[in-house]
Amino acid sequence: MRHARIISTGSYVPERMMTNADFDRLLGEPVGDWLVENVGIRERHFMAEDQVTSDLAVAAGRIALERAGLEPNDLDRIIVATDTPDYLSPATAAVVQAKLGARRAGVFDVNTACAGWVTALDIAAKIILTEPEERFVLVIGAYGMSRFLDWTDKKTVTLFADGAGAVVVGVDSQPGWLATVTTAAGEYHDALGIYTGGTYRPATAANVAQYGPPRVQFVRKFPATFNVEQWPPLIERLLARASAATGTRLQPDDVDRYYFTQVNLRGIEATMAALGQPLEKTHWIMDKWGYTGSACIPMALDDAIAQGKGPEPGSLMLFCASGGGIALAASLWRWR
Repeated sequence: MRHARIISTGSYVPERMMTNADFDRLLGEPVGDWLVENVGIRERHFMAEDQVTSDLAVAAGRIALERAGLEPNDLDRIIVATDTPDYLSPATAAVVQAKLGARRAGVFDVNTACAGWVTALDIAAKIILTEPEERFVLVIGAYGMSRFLDWTDKKTVTLFADGAGAVVVGVDSQPGWLATVTTAAGEYHDALGIYTGGTYRPATAANVAQYGPPRVQFVRKFPATFNVEQWPPLIERLLARASAATGTRLQPDDVDRYYFTQVNLRGIEATMAALGQPLEKTHWIMDKWGYTGSACIPMALDDAIAQGKGPEPGSLMLFCASGGGIALAASLWRWR
């Protein structure tokens, strides 16, 4: 039998770091205590001036390849999940392929905002299952949101950060990928995002003069409790689907590790409580790396492993993500 399994991980955090105290000085008001109390962020990292999103992706991808014992030319595909691409077109995955020297690999990007990496991971699993000549897929979440920040907007500049996380998905004789579910609340597509630069509002001189350069912004409110309300039923759907696929009834207690979008520690705590699960089953990185969007879940997985808090062989791990749109995705895997 041919199955898909995560065989290695990697992550990259750029060197430049800013603390909450730095933002207290930059904004001229105390924001640090609020950030710690409400979202759990203390520090975050940003790209250097000469770095772009593909550089972050390549750095994380190289680590994942080395840990898998693979060369770039062993890759059959490269999928980059990002909503901060190097260019509107072509795909950032093409840039990553060139910088890695992975000449055999097919490439494409996935943009479901911060749910992109979990969505891309699902695509990679299905490629492995359905393409008998393909053996290795590099799945990268990469985030360079610092290029789209308004440094006077305390609602965004204190939250978003840069980084990348990667996994290699390969062929295995035992099941790794078990199930994935996705959904969306598209009515909020115009609530949070980067709204200048596409066909809706091209980055013409007139539009930039009126609306400013492309930047991430909260345009209108969406429910502050959205993730806490939506993640538990999404996980319930996922476990039901995995139960049907495996013939084994799976409950939240059966999941050994939970990895969530790292936007708000309080939301993660509330979700784990709603699931009846101890916090020891999850891991967070927003305290030291800020919110890294589509990169945050693979970064959290890699960091947990580095700290000796990652999944044990044969254990079940669940990825649950949400992002602008509002897009949601959850996926259940058995660790190698």
